[in-house]
Amino acid sequence: MIQVKRAYEAFDSRDGKRYLVERLWPRGIRKDRLRIDGWLKDAAPSAGLRRWFSHDLAKWTEFRQRYFRELDARPMAWQPILDAASGDHRVTLIYSARETEHNNAVALRDYLEKKLQRHSARARKAA
Repeated sequence: MIQVKRAYEAFDSRDGKRYLVERLWPRGIRKDRLRIDGWLKDAAPSAGLRRWFSHDLAKWTEFRQRYFRELDARPMAWQPILDAASGDHRVTLIYSARETEHNNAVALRDYLEKKLQRHSARARKAA
């Protein structure tokens, strides 16, 4: 299971593995307070894509398409998350955007959940 959580929300022991998926460190957060298992900068959108999107909801669909192409090109960036989430383990993607439903962590979660579903389907066929 992959969930998303703002960096400014309190740590919860039920979060499982916690990965920061931003290129920039969240403003005003001390590193010891965030309590992450990894900072996966390369799993975040490129700086150019982030600037282009600029949290403009009219660009959400196109942002997701462009971001997914970036993710397709760099599987090593997100593979640690997929590995941690396999086997029904909980993973939390940490983000810093104010927008809670249209941000890179939500898009990344959707992308990875599709990968997990395909992996599970292949495993069932092989069994």
